[in-house]
Amino acid sequence: MKKKWAALFMAMALLLTGCGAETKENAGTDGDAGPDAAGKIVLPEKLRLNTGGVPLLRVWDVDADERREMDIETYLRGVVAGEMRNDWPLEALKAQAILARTFVLKFCSEKESKYKGADISTDIEEAQAYDATGINERIEQAVTETRGLVLSYGGELPYAWFHAHSGGMTEKAVAGLDYEGPEPGYTKVTAGRESDRAPAEAQAWTAEFTHQEVADAAVQSGLKSVGEIKTVAVGETGESGRAVTLNINGEQVSAPEMRISLGSTKMRSALLTDIRVTEDEVIFSGRGYGHGVGMPQWGAYGLAEEGKTAEEIVTYYFNGVTVEKAW
Repeated sequence: MKKKWAALFMAMALLLTGCGAETKENAGTDGDAGPDAAGKIVLPEKLRLNTGGVPLLRVWDVDADERREMDIETYLRGVVAGEMRNDWPLEALKAQAILARTFVLKFCSEKESKYKGADISTDIEEAQAYDATGINERIEQAVTETRGLVLSYGGELPYAWFHAHSGGMTEKAVAGLDYEGPEPGYTKVTAGRESDRAPAEAQAWTAEFTHQEVADAAVQSGLKSVGEIKTVAVGETGESGRAVTLNINGEQVSAPEMRISLGSTKMRSALLTDIRVTEDEVIFSGRGYGHGVGMPQWGAYGLAEEGKTAEEIVTYYFNGVTVEKAW
C-alpha cells in the first residue's frame, strides 16, 4: 500500500502553534539538486535567482487562493512562524530555519506542487506549516542569521526530518516513517534531549478508539478485512522501541500507517507503552508526539536552553551532516 507521506513527515506543529498536522516527508526520486565538482550544493535548475543570488519561489497561498512570487528567505519567515512559536529560544528557531530551508530546496528538486504554476504552497498537506501572522522580530532574526544555510550530506541535500517530541529517543526512517528504500546514512537513534517545558500531552498520552475505528484503520492501512477486534499487540520494534508493526487479531500491519489512519493528533506516536483491549474500546498509551525521525522540536528547545548553537543542534540529530552556505 502506498505510504501516506503527506501525513507522516514533519514538522509537527500542532502543539507548538495550533496549526494542524504533520507535513509530508517529501519522498521522491533524485532531482537536479546535488553537489558540483567542488562539493557545493547545486540549486534546483527550475528556480530563478534574484539580484542577491537567492532563489525565487512561486508560492501558492492557500488562504488568499492566489500565487505569489517571493524569495526563499521571505517564504521561510512564514514557515518558521508556522512550525515553532515565535517566543522560543533563538537558536531553536535558527535550527528550524536551517531544516526548513533544506526542506524547500529538496522539495523543489524532486517534486512538483499540486497547485498549477507553483513551485510550492502554504498547504501543510503538501509542504510545511505557514503562518505569516506569526512573524515577529525573533523570527526575522532567526532567518536572517541563517541566510542561505542548509544541511549537506556529502554535498547532497538530505531529507530534513523533524517532529514535535521524540518521547526520549529518536528513530531511524524505515522504522519511524515506514520509509521505502535503504535507510539513509544520515538518520540516527539518539537521546531526544527534550526540554522539561514540553507540555505533558507531548511527553506521554493515552488515546481511546472504538473497535470499529481500529478495524477501519487496519483496512485503510493494508489489511484486507478485519472482523471483531480480539487482540492488538506490538509486533516488530525499531531501535528506539517504537512499534514498526502492530498485530491485530494475529495479522501484521504497519504501525506508522495505523497511526496516521487513526489520526496522528490523537495517536500521537508509535512509541507505545501499553495497549488494552476492552469490551468496547482499544486503549493505546505512549510517549512523544510525531514520527520520531530527525530533530525533535522540543529537543531543539532543550539544547538551546543548554547553550547549544543552531548548527550544534541540527548536527546532533543527524549523522555525518554539515551546515553549508548555499548562497
